Amino acid sequence: MLGRRDKIGTEGQEETIKMNDIRGKTISGLKTGDVFTISRTFTEEDMVAFASVTRDYNPVHFDNRFARAKNFQDRICHGLLTAGLVTEIGGQIGWLATQMNFKFKKPVYFGDTITCSFTISEVDEQGWARAEATMQNQENLTVVEAWITGRLPGSRDIEVLEAMVAEGDPTNQRPE
Repeated sequence: MLGRRDKIGTEGQEETIKMNDIRGKTISGLKTGDVFTISRTFTEEDMVAFASVTRDYNPVHFDNRFARAKNFQDRICHGLLTAGLVTEIGGQIGWLATQMNFKFKKPVYFGDTITCSFTISEVDEQGWARAEATMQNQENLTVVEAWITGRLPGSRDIEVLEAMVAEGDPTNQRPE
């Protein structure tokens, strides 16, 4: 089972929340400075499932000898699997990304717990937004940095999200 912890807040005022509270915050209104934080422990099973979907069978993920030849301690998780924490938050918001840029700084090994802190850095009057995200491992080392641009949900989208939440929101279920 994946271990996850979620937080939401505004500029240093974070509190532990459930994932569906990201949707609630979206419904109540997003603004510059809003911060969302989630954590996930990555497993070998996650990597295998990701490889199956993406067909990325780079031996650095599957063979210890190859990983060590690349100067890693062991096999590593796919960078985009780790970076997917950004899309977990964006998906709960209903953010329609138009651009994502990642800087992969350190490897993520099976069993590492990665915390993603996603900050909305700019929102214009048409609902276009920018965000920055930092992913750190359990040793507080930055493993990935990300910059995201895109469109936040508009008023019609918010109405649909409200209805979805009222109906039990089957798209917002996740293992605890």
